[in-house]
Amino acid sequence: MSQKIAFQGELGAYGHEACVTARPDFAPLPCATFEAAIEAVRNGSADLGMIAVENSTYGRVADVHSLLPESGLHIIDETFVRVHINLLGKKQAALSDIKEAHGHPVILPQCGEFLRAHAITPRTSSDNARAAREVASGDDPSIAALASELAADIYGLKVIARHIEDHARNTTRFLIMARDPDYTRRGPSGMMTSFVFRVRNIPAALYKAMGGFATNGVNMTKLESYMVGGDFRATQFYAEIEGHPDDSNVKLALEELAYFTDHLHVMGVYPAAARRHETADAEA
Repeated sequence: MSQKIAFQGELGAYGHEACVTARPDFAPLPCATFEAAIEAVRNGSADLGMIAVENSTYGRVADVHSLLPESGLHIIDETFVRVHINLLGKKQAALSDIKEAHGHPVILPQCGEFLRAHAITPRTSSDNARAAREVASGDDPSIAALASELAADIYGLKVIARHIEDHARNTTRFLIMARDPDYTRRGPSGMMTSFVFRVRNIPAALYKAMGGFATNGVNMTKLESYMVGGDFRATQFYAEIEGHPDDSNVKLALEELAYFTDHLHVMGVYPAAARRHETADAEA
């Protein structure tokens, strides 16, 4: 029996494309929501989960960072997928026929310039691949979907306009989740450590907690806050740093962080994707 990797969306979604790219030997398992994809890994229906966390144009995917700490899963890898957005329609349709384009709320702003230039009204869909499937099953040539070429192939649609995203480097980052952690690996492009923490209720606690990373030369690539349990006074932070907890400087920085926190949980230690450095070099 082949191993499975769960993702949010239907077949042809960008999560499906990420699965094909990063884990081609795994059978993709489509799930209606991120929660369902996480649960599939938790209950053993899938071996891995492919979870989108942020897009270079749109920003972070809403609610995902609040889901991951409670998932009981571990980050074991990351992958970056170049998101090419395509306008997909019926075989007989031309660009001048399209009046509406359906896509996920995350994808609509990523091609807003193209839609405005062609007077196409954006419409919200729960999933880009679902939008493609519904266009394929419908009979209105004025309705199109915003989706991948993989979706066009799966549902037999015509690519009316190719690569219509506003930004040339439009990229989505995915985290690969598993039931068990693996801290033994070392990646050729370095290592990443992801964790969540809550600071103690003392003056300047966050400032002091971050000081250990600066003094020990640890590069923090991400720090985001979000509310916990709907309480404005309960703020949790999600952070990512370069390095492995066994590295001496990372160990010292985490020890100092622990002193100023009342909750610290490492969510994953994993190889940095080569694309992480390629993107940084391109933007330098």
